[in-house]
Amino acid sequence: MSGDMMILIASACAGLAVMFTTFVIIDMMSEASAKYKEKYIQEAAVELDDVLLQMPPNKIFDVSLAIAALGAFLGIAIMGLCGASMSYGKVITVGVLVAIISFQIPRLYLKYLRKQRMVKFNEQLEDALTSMSSSLKAGFSINQALEVIADENKKPISVEFRLLMQEMRLGVPLDDALRKMVNRLDSPDMELVATAIITARQTGGELTSILERLASVIRERTRIEGKLRAITAQGKLQAYLIGAMPFLLVTAMMYVAPAMMTSFFNSIVGILIAVAAVITVIIGFLVIRKITTIDI
Repeated sequence: MSGDMMILIASACAGLAVMFTTFVIIDMMSEASAKYKEKYIQEAAVELDDVLLQMPPNKIFDVSLAIAALGAFLGIAIMGLCGASMSYGKVITVGVLVAIISFQIPRLYLKYLRKQRMVKFNEQLEDALTSMSSSLKAGFSINQALEVIADENKKPISVEFRLLMQEMRLGVPLDDALRKMVNRLDSPDMELVATAIITARQTGGELTSILERLASVIRERTRIEGKLRAITAQGKLQAYLIGAMPFLLVTAMMYVAPAMMTSFFNSIVGILIAVAAVITVIIGFLVIRKITTIDI
């Protein structure tokens, strides 16, 4: 067999190996992408239910992809408009980093809406307990006291109590409806209220005084949480500053030493270092946030 034939056979075998390896990698990436999309949609569906937004969960994924693409395009465009020298390595690095960050914006916004909604719910819960206690003193039943809160136009607490009353009208017992409400809200204060009401109904305790004490406990917890937020505000600000400092430094270095930054982003080692730096900055930011977040 001639040498040319051997080279041809070797090339064909190498080409087949590369082709099959590529197929395997594409199949693995497709499977991983499908699993991530399914998990993303499931989590988005829960967050949409929490904030009572009527939107298909798969639309959130599509919006995230669109925002990621738009963010990558704007990042590259801004880099070009700022006069920075363009290169394939720099364009790919900036585009990928901005796309990854921008992809999380819709989910972060949903989490922000849910957090603000729960903060408002907990603030209104104290007044709701006081109102329920007054209704019980006036001779109302517990169901009528709950309906008084549902009929008030105070969102979001009136919406949640309205859902509670609708479940009870459909035949769900009060204890089960309260447990479902606790699972839906994931609020420690509401869990405490539901446990107190269920226990008082089972043991025959005086629910009026229990609700008044719960209102006092929630009021004190709200005061302590406000004090903690003021104390930890400096630490949280440091987390944001530390997280933003590397990106600001890179931007400044592009103006001060553009040639050095161009050679840095054109090398594989530089790109890997940039990715590692972003990962460590994110980890550091999350650690600082964890330290400054105190649960009561």
